[in-house]
Parts: sequence; C-alpha cells; structure tokens
Amino acid sequence: MSKGTFISPAESPDQELYHSKSWWTTYVFSQDAKYIGIQYMCASTLIALVGLILSVLMRVQLAYPELNVLNPSTYYQSLTMHGMIMVIFFLTALFLGGFGNLLIPLMIGARDMAFPYVNMMSFWVFVLSLLVLMASYVVPGGPTGAGWTLYPPQVITSGTPGNLWGLILMLVSVVLFIVGFTMGGLNYVITVLQSRTRGMTLMRMPLTVWGIFVATIIALLAFPALFVGGLMLLLDAVLGTSFYMPAIIATSNFGKDLSTSVNGGSPLLFQHLFWFFGHPEVYIVALPAFGIVSDLFSIHARKNIFGYRMMVWAIVVIAVLSFIVWAHHMFVAGMNPWFGFFFASTTLLIAIPTGIKMYNWLLTLWRGNIHLTVPMLFALGFFITFLNGGLTGMFLGNVGPDIAMSDTYFVVAHFHFTIGIAPVLVVFGAIYHWFPLMTGRMLNEKLGRIHFWITFIGAYTIFFPMHYQGLQGVPRRYFEMYDSVHATSSGLNEFVTIVTIIVAVAQLLFFYNVFNSARVGKKAKRNPWNANSLEWQTPEMPPKHGNWGREQPVVYRWAYDFSVPGANKDYIPQNLSPRNIGKAKVEKT
Repeated sequence: MSKGTFISPAESPDQELYHSKSWWTTYVFSQDAKYIGIQYMCASTLIALVGLILSVLMRVQLAYPELNVLNPSTYYQSLTMHGMIMVIFFLTALFLGGFGNLLIPLMIGARDMAFPYVNMMSFWVFVLSLLVLMASYVVPGGPTGAGWTLYPPQVITSGTPGNLWGLILMLVSVVLFIVGFTMGGLNYVITVLQSRTRGMTLMRMPLTVWGIFVATIIALLAFPALFVGGLMLLLDAVLGTSFYMPAIIATSNFGKDLSTSVNGGSPLLFQHLFWFFGHPEVYIVALPAFGIVSDLFSIHARKNIFGYRMMVWAIVVIAVLSFIVWAHHMFVAGMNPWFGFFFASTTLLIAIPTGIKMYNWLLTLWRGNIHLTVPMLFALGFFITFLNGGLTGMFLGNVGPDIAMSDTYFVVAHFHFTIGIAPVLVVFGAIYHWFPLMTGRMLNEKLGRIHFWITFIGAYTIFFPMHYQGLQGVPRRYFEMYDSVHATSSGLNEFVTIVTIIVAVAQLLFFYNVFNSARVGKKAKRNPWNANSLEWQTPEMPPKHGNWGREQPVVYRWAYDFSVPGANKDYIPQNLSPRNIGKAKVEKT
C-alpha cells in the first residue's frame, strides 16, 4: 500500500444472503437487487408503452379532429393517464427502482441491498399499484379526466369524467406507489450509508450513486405531501368532506347532494401540497440522470470528471433548493406579489448549481478523447436538450412571462424538454451502456445509432414548434382547435403528429435490438467500456448473486482515474492496488 492511501473499515459486516432454490425465487420473487432492478425496468417500460400510445392518440385527435378518434371525455382521460404514467410510474420507477437496484450495490461494493426481502416486496407493491391504475379503464366512468395534477374542485365535480371510481383508483394507485417506493427508498439510503465496501468513502462513490442517493432522500421527504394531499382528496370524493371543496361548489357523489355539506375548503391547499411534491419530483428524475450522464461523459471521453466535489455539492444544493420553488407553478393561482417575488428568485437561484454541472460537463469533454459510442450520443443529446429546457424555464420562472404563457403550448414544450425527452435520452444511453452488465452481450451499434438520430431529431421536431404555438397563445388541454381562433396552427399540428407517429414507431428498433441482442448479440468483454467503477470488476460477468464471490473488493481511489500519465493503461480501476499501477501519480481522494 502506497503512502497516503486511505482505506476505511467496512461499514457493516459481510451479510448472509438467501440464495434462491427454484425458478420462481430466482426470476419472479427474486431477492437479488440486480433482478429486481431489471424487473422494475421491464414493468415501468410496459406501462410507458401505454403512455406512448395515449400520446399518439391525443396527437391524432389534435391534427385530425374530424376523425373523432377521441371524444372530449376520452381525450382528457388520456391526458391525465399519460401525464401520471410517464412522470411517476415510468421515470421515477425506472431511475430509482430500476437503475437504483441494478447499480447501487455493485457500484459501492456491496453484496446486495441492506434488506433484500423488503426490496422484493417494494417491487410487487409497485406492480399492484400499476394493476390498480389500469383497472380504472374497466370501472364505471373510466379513468379520471381532470388532468394529471388532479386539481379540485374540478376533479370531483359531476361534469368531469371518472370523477368517482376513476379518481378513487388513481389515488389508491398513487398511495400504493408511495408505500412501495418508501420500502425501496429506505433500502437505497441505508445501503449507501451502511453497506459500502472497505475504502469506499462517500467522496469516492460514482456520481451515478450520488444522484440516485440524493434523489431518493428528496422523494422520501416530498412524497408524504402527495400522500396526505391525495388522502384528503379521497375523503372529499368518497365521504363528502370539504378539505378542498369551496362552499360555492355543489356536486353529487354516490347519489348525494353535497351542497349542504360543503363548508368552504380551499382548492389552493391541494395545489400547495401537490407542487410541494411536484417540483422536487422534477429533480427526483433529473438528479439520477445528472449522475448517469456524468459517468457516461467521463468513461466515453476517457477523462477525469471535472470538479468532482463541486458536482457532488451541486447535487446536494439542487436538492435543498428544490423544496423552496414549488409555487412558481401557481403564479396564476392568485398569490401575494411578495410571494411571487420570493419564488421567482429561488427559481432563478436553482439555475446556479445546475449551471455549475453544465460547465463541469463541458470541461470534462474539453480535450477529452471522445468516443462517439451510442451511450455517448444519448448523453450528448441529453446535455443539449436539458440546456434548452432549462433556458425556456428561465422565462416561466419569472412572474410576468409566466402569466402570459401559462396554460399555453410553451409550457408543454418546456416540460417535455426538461422532464420528458431529456431523461428518456439518459434512460436509453444508460441501457446501451449497462446492457452488457445485465446480459453479458452487447447491443447492436448500428441499430442504436439509427434509433438515436430518429429519436433525437424527432423530439426536437415535435416540441420546438410548440414553443412557437405557445408564443402565439395556443392553449394547451384543448381537444380540438379547428373551429377556433387558433385554427391557423392546424397545419403545424398535422406536421407534429406525423413526426410523433414516426418517432413512436422508431422505438420498435430499440425493443428489437434489446430482445435480439439478449439472445444472439455479440458477447461482451468483462469490461467492454474500460471503466473504473466497481460494477465492471466483479469476478463473473454478468455478476452472480452476491456480486463478489468469497471476498468483497477493497477500494483505493475514486472512480475517475482516466488517462493518468505513467499508468500502464488509460484507466485505473477503483480496486486496483497501488503497487500495480506503474509509475502513475494518482490524485489523492
């Protein structure tokens, strides 16, 4: 061991694992975090396909209203289900449940999650929440059609589709999701804090782990607001309470006239509770994406991450600030101007740590040996897209422009760039990058490139015109516009719809690539990307249950020793002993 090398003691003793004894306990009711991560990926992707189909149907309705593909009720039901599915049941579940389970134990040198059985239960509660959500299509009235934000009193009033059973099932599914996530989230936090291998200090963890770790803490603090808000909304819908229902509203529920029992609740209370969760939710999705992109840039540019500690603290600062910006979603709801000033200021303030990450990514790429692999292409696509989405967010973060552009297609474009397209590009990049870890095979590079360019260019072709529509005042959430003052946008709607269909169909290339490569794809080397982090250093590839064989690895350095002068190779794995790295001078961490 070289002078100055620090190896911390193990955070916890080596754990005894339950080894499966049948096909069911290996692949279905598995307690292996890697299998649970893949299960999360598969389940969330299946529900995402439902959301994708709904988006295509909505676009066809907007472009060709004369076809009556969706009537007003089914349009708003599709809108609601699309938003809820994509934000919570797809992206949140995929990043935290999927990549969290797959990568956290491997990257920190643990054998498994701290509580494997609880981890398994968290997945099956998630599956139950999906089943409850989809059951809303077979109940009287169908799914709720109040928009994915579920604002009262509209969500409960009799004119809204699915105002009873659809709403009940939506809220129950969200509650179940929160319960399942809480079990998984506590697992992620405890595993990171207590199950790291020897030498794996917090400041040696890959940024992917940091992003998922901090996002999980945000979720554990933010989801209770949605839980409580949804529970009170459920009581308003079922029992006729008036947490949110103002006295002016008279509605009917279970055949009862509630005009005498509604005593003056506050609809704004729900908005505060929802957005206290809703804006941190942006960073619950974004922070894991930030961490993954950092690792992809460093590995595929063969360069140390620039400003590692600054990147870590930027993640932490973003997490803190995310809790004091929520009301910028409510500038048009009517608030004291001083509150508007405060939330506009904090919204612009959060751009500082985000900007730090942008500059650090640029400096990581600067003079790097950039390999334009498929994962790198998707990471670069994320960088450009998130930057564009952030810049449009600066407009909406100010009170004046927001009031002018609120509830227009400008908001739709901004939201999809920031929390729709950008994270999805990271999802694809991460799957292309870690697919060999999951299957032992490589994805087809040519199909991957075709998939990237169609998806990237298509996404810009879809959502860039929406900025123009928003500046023209075209309102969102209208199911048809051909007989309105905005009929001039009908040609643009047709164009966007055609591109949407092309991009949606192009995703079949990805699924074909995954299924075909998993069966007959090129066999991957042990460490195909020549990465330093521990997930590629396991004795077997793909890793077996327990990950590390008889002994866990010992970590000597951070995860970003690339292109070190004097080293035998252009990368130095975290678990490589100092005596085996040649004459290299390695950064002290």
